[in-house]
Amino acid sequence: MALAIRFHEQQVQPDSESLRQESLVGFAATPKSISPKFFYDRRGSELFEQICQQPEYYPTRTEEMILRLARQQIAELAGRDASLVELGSGASRKVRLLLEALHPSSYLGVDISRDFLLSSTHRLAADYPWLDVHATCTDFSQPMQLPSEAMGKHPLAFFPGSSIGNFTPDDALAFLRNLHATLPAGAGLLIGVDLVKDTAVLERAYNDQAGVTAAFNLNLLQRIRNELDSDIDPTRFQHRAFFNKAESRIEMHLVSPEAQTVWIEDQCFDFAAGETLHTENSYKYTPASFRDLAGQAGFSAVAMWMDPARLFSVHYLQRD
Repeated sequence: MALAIRFHEQQVQPDSESLRQESLVGFAATPKSISPKFFYDRRGSELFEQICQQPEYYPTRTEEMILRLARQQIAELAGRDASLVELGSGASRKVRLLLEALHPSSYLGVDISRDFLLSSTHRLAADYPWLDVHATCTDFSQPMQLPSEAMGKHPLAFFPGSSIGNFTPDDALAFLRNLHATLPAGAGLLIGVDLVKDTAVLERAYNDQAGVTAAFNLNLLQRIRNELDSDIDPTRFQHRAFFNKAESRIEMHLVSPEAQTVWIEDQCFDFAAGETLHTENSYKYTPASFRDLAGQAGFSAVAMWMDPARLFSVHYLQRD
């Protein structure tokens, strides 16, 4: 039986009401768009874990390799009495490398998907009976209040997977500033950042042959259909992902091949043939451009690790 965790309830996760509000606004906008935070219902979270296992999707395995090689250095930087705060805990595979190296005083998992968060933190509690495990479900793209009893005196925040790339540069700066305000002085931030690279490598990663990323993208429409009063039909849309070099970002869209009208609640929205719903961006950085962004938010660069092919980077920052 899984050991108990301490769950800190917060009333800020995007439930069906916020999905309704943002869908109505996003579908009415020009161009149409919706936040990628709504990808992560239970089915979406499961599909994302499958994406991470696809051969074309290099970020997960590359980041895990970097962490495996750097974990002792990370433990030395964090110190013996560190607590670990994982933002976007997901299945919490990568964090196990850190738990075994740091042996932290406590662990706090933070994620937007409540059910997925609870299942992953219960597994951690069962696998690490010595660990004081906490969980809080919140939208960490907004200002956060994390439970002080789970933070400890010397927290190391861990934000893996290059999730920082899902924010626009302005929003990424706002996120880092919010995190700066949340963490105590001297706290560490260990963050994965995807790097600018060959366009073909990037586009293959978001268009896997098995079609898992396409299913993940289309599941957003299925969620709208399931949770809202909507006739939207995911089978009438197609997945599209490409690298926008001028903006240094992968863009994901859902394309309507034919003209159609969809209803959400009591409002109708027209799609022209070829019109898209913009669902996600994934910005790519150079090491220098990310260090500059972090510096603007009040973080000092302490260390950085990259794989030999320079596909991915992991940065250790310190809150000034």
